[in-house]
Amino acid sequence: MKHSYQITGMTCQGCVASVQESLLEVDGVQQVQVDLEKAEAEIVMKQHVPLHILKSTLPDKYAITEKGHHTMETAPPKEESKWVQLRPLFLIFAYLFVASFLLNYKDWDLAEAMLDFMGLFYIVFSFFKLLDLKGFPDSFSMYDPLAKIVPAYGWVYPFIELGLGLLFLMRIQIEFALIATIVILGITTFGVIKTLLDKKSIRCACLGTALNLPMTEATFIENAIMLIMAVWMLAI
Repeated sequence: MKHSYQITGMTCQGCVASVQESLLEVDGVQQVQVDLEKAEAEIVMKQHVPLHILKSTLPDKYAITEKGHHTMETAPPKEESKWVQLRPLFLIFAYLFVASFLLNYKDWDLAEAMLDFMGLFYIVFSFFKLLDLKGFPDSFSMYDPLAKIVPAYGWVYPFIELGLGLLFLMRIQIEFALIATIVILGITTFGVIKTLLDKKSIRCACLGTALNLPMTEATFIENAIMLIMAVWMLAI
């Protein structure tokens, strides 16, 4: 027998895979087909499985209801404000700015501080992506144009960031690293702008999949800061 359900809380293909894997572990479930755009799941069962059992096997971030039915028990949790969701991103930026300042405050040099900031930025952000290298490419391809066309790009992107971070911090091939930053983040920023203009609700992969960050104007600002720094450094 086949039943259709509404699934809320999914933001990327990584979420789809997580929901499918969780539901397939339920006794009696034979097949699961999840549609991200429709936020639906079709489940083939040997015998009817109660809704509360399906709900108990899913991670807390997802909610499941029978199509056309919404109860207090299965209603999706109240969405947090964007400020609360993006707080980890703002905290990381604050730490990077402070660290860059402390590394250079004795013999202050703005250009040197900016290089340190860019290096630390890449190192920290690549770390979060590498925490879940398996799930990152799917999330990244939701908005990065190149990752959509070349899936392998999503797999190597964290290592590209790591390499650029080391170049900036070690002051090696700075001009190359700046040009690469403009090209790579330029492509990503184009995808971010398109996503925002299309008003799509997807998860930002800037910090990998370890943190559930929404794609918002803050993501654009984050990339814009790095792009402005790179252009300015090349111009001086």
